[in-house]
Amino acid sequence: MRLVIAVLFGLIAGAAGAQTLRIGIASDPDVLDPTLSRSVAARQVFMAMCDKLIEVDERGQLVPQLATAWVWEEEGRALLLTLRPGVRYHDGEAMDAAAVVTGLNRHLTANGSTRRGEMGPVTAIEAAGPMQVRIRLSAPFAPLLAALSDRAGMMVSPRQATVMGADFQRAPACAGPFRLTRRVAQDRIELERFEEYWDRAAIHAERVIYRPIPDTTVRAANLRAGTLEVMERVNTSDVDSLRGDRRVRVLAGPSLASVYIAINIAHGPRAATPLGRDPRVRAALEASIDREVLNRVAFEGLFTPGNQSVPPGHPHFIPGVAVPGRDVARARALLREAGLTRLRVRFSVPNTTEYVQAAEVIQAMAAEAGIDLELQVIEVATLLRQWTDGDFEALIIAWSGRTDIDGNLWGFNACGETLNGGRYCSEAADAALREGRGNVDPAARVAAYGRAMAVLLEDRPYIYLWHPQNFLGARAGVEGLRLVPDGLIRLQGLRMEAAR
Repeated sequence: MRLVIAVLFGLIAGAAGAQTLRIGIASDPDVLDPTLSRSVAARQVFMAMCDKLIEVDERGQLVPQLATAWVWEEEGRALLLTLRPGVRYHDGEAMDAAAVVTGLNRHLTANGSTRRGEMGPVTAIEAAGPMQVRIRLSAPFAPLLAALSDRAGMMVSPRQATVMGADFQRAPACAGPFRLTRRVAQDRIELERFEEYWDRAAIHAERVIYRPIPDTTVRAANLRAGTLEVMERVNTSDVDSLRGDRRVRVLAGPSLASVYIAINIAHGPRAATPLGRDPRVRAALEASIDREVLNRVAFEGLFTPGNQSVPPGHPHFIPGVAVPGRDVARARALLREAGLTRLRVRFSVPNTTEYVQAAEVIQAMAAEAGIDLELQVIEVATLLRQWTDGDFEALIIAWSGRTDIDGNLWGFNACGETLNGGRYCSEAADAALREGRGNVDPAARVAAYGRAMAVLLEDRPYIYLWHPQNFLGARAGVEGLRLVPDGLIRLQGLRMEAAR
């Protein structure tokens, strides 16, 4: 209770007047640099700071944003983008073809870029006119459009193209509706409206304050108290009570996200464990988990158990791949085959309510099969750094999902890719993934990804567990909140009915 009161007091003290929109997010972002970032929390903040070349609408369709049109050329080996006129970055620079070429090349060449793999086999980026950009590829690459609808499509001012990471965060200059004014780690991110924003009429707040509040109960309490206007990721245990409160609303919609256990296969000393070295041990861990029970106990049965990187209904969902049930006897037999009777695993868990409660259920299940999970609850940005550095044995995390499955699989599974923190590498998986991303025929792509999933489900570098539903909470006076499958909160059109 004291934690709730403390957070409420801090929010009340820091809240501005009628024109301030306060949004509660589940964790503190990592780096607020679209080239380097890899956290969901950063993507939420980027929705206010950094427009993209292409946007995603409520149906999951790609629609114009900073680019007004695009067309494939040269049998899929070139993409021509037509840019929106009248766009300015936060530092006053105009967005033209030369600026976008610089921004896209930043994603490709910057040290530590997590966007490089998302953009595929790009060979050159060139200005095709004052307001047109052509991206040339060595082979057709269907996922490129989806990549440009996310962080790879976020453009920064050419003045800052060589500024990276923490230095960039001091004065990031994107082309979004709000610009950063202050960040207090683990407490708040404050932004003010950018008056030269190209779609200024769609923005109704003068300021936005993002508050990282990992505890969903505390986030919900602040929403009820009126010290937040919007909150992401309403916990399933709070859905019914919030729906019964006339002061607030809960909006529910589909999600592209998946939650999984990532395992360190070959990245440094922390991979030298039976879990990392022996696929039979990973199979035992999966066999110890009952996804249906996990969903009921931890999430009120409101989520979808799964063992793929995309949920049912996604165009690249592989039909006929059954979600395995729990088999404790098989789990114990697999451990014996591996020469083990009992196993201890250090299991890293983000410090948010939903992850902790799920990890505790998994811990109890695994223990019955002879696998003792030692939970290490870690702040999300720290956990992501440890994942990148190979400083983990196993961890549980979510990927917010992409409209194209390549964004879910390639960077995490392909040999040597930046997001492949466990250093998994399989020639068979790589070949299938390359075929899927290099083909523009939908049926051929589904077949290729089906072959890739067969390898990945056998090797288990990741054990997929469930697909969440997208629950957002809002004060009753908030209008214009749109449910987009990526779960990100758009500021365009969002308004408050009355002043506070």
